[in-house]
Amino acid sequence: MKKSISLFVVFFALAVAVQAQKGVIAFKETTFSFGKIAQGKPVTHVFEFVNKGTDPIVVTNATASCGCTTPTYTKEPVMPGKTGSISATFNAGVVGPFNKPVTVYSNAEGGSVQVTLTGEVLTGEVQTAATPAPTAAVAAPVPSAVIKEVKKAAKKTTRK
Repeated sequence: MKKSISLFVVFFALAVAVQAQKGVIAFKETTFSFGKIAQGKPVTHVFEFVNKGTDPIVVTNATASCGCTTPTYTKEPVMPGKTGSISATFNAGVVGPFNKPVTVYSNAEGGSVQVTLTGEVLTGEVQTAATPAPTAAVAAPVPSAVIKEVKKAAKKTTRK
């Protein structure tokens, strides 16, 4: 009887240890907003993740909710403590707000996780804070007295 209880405890401990040794996928962010984007111009975002587990993570697939989003992913095993990525490209074809989930399948704890692209597609060109509208620089006229003084100073320095 003692032997069977001891065996049970050993098998239970091994089962718990095997469960604890899975890879743990931890994304730095699970949602990214493009803000306002122009219609007809594809945009891409890279979701990075860290393997916080003890076993390598192998991403087996990444699928989008529709054909307007194309995901690609790290194909090599991601070792514990190392990073991998899921890149998602959204083809902004339809005007209006969007919310596009991408499901990532792996051998990590939980099996799958979802990352999401959001934003709003507008018609025409869109100006963002990162790319401000070009402005023309207007120079103020220089008084003729200043020009004469600069020329005098230039002549004095060239004579020395």
